Amino acid sequence: MKRIGESKKIFGITKNEDLATLKKIYRDLIKAWHPDKFQDEVQKEEAELKSTEIIEAYHFLVSISPETHEANLEEYNNTINNFFIEDFEFKGQTLRVTFQDKSTYEYFGVPKTVYTKFINAESRPRFGRRQIFNSYTFRKSANAMGA
Repeated sequence: MKRIGESKKIFGITKNEDLATLKKIYRDLIKAWHPDKFQDEVQKEEAELKSTEIIEAYHFLVSISPETHEANLEEYNNTINNFFIEDFEFKGQTLRVTFQDKSTYEYFGVPKTVYTKFINAESRPRFGRRQIFNSYTFRKSANAMGA
């Protein structure tokens, strides 16, 4: 949840925006913070860091966008319904799950109590489908765990 808040803060938003709005804000921010606009080396260095931060926040916000989820819904449902969980990791209210098809998803804001129930569940895939996979903000990870 912290990453979501930080990304939204960079973009100056408080709610989920559509992809067109995110893209416009992104372009405006990149234009304002492009390193080539600055002559002073210190300012140029700061702009490079800020540009990298903006780019990362943009990609993250796009990955958790409802529009992105809608576009990938069939693939997501296929993964969570037809493949077993191969591996998982919990860190700071983020549950990262890798399925046997090598898809990895991150679920944000998962309380430790829910994670404890997940690891103790008789069937983790069933518990995940009922309590986690469609209940928390998620995104498909760019890489599989351990890669």
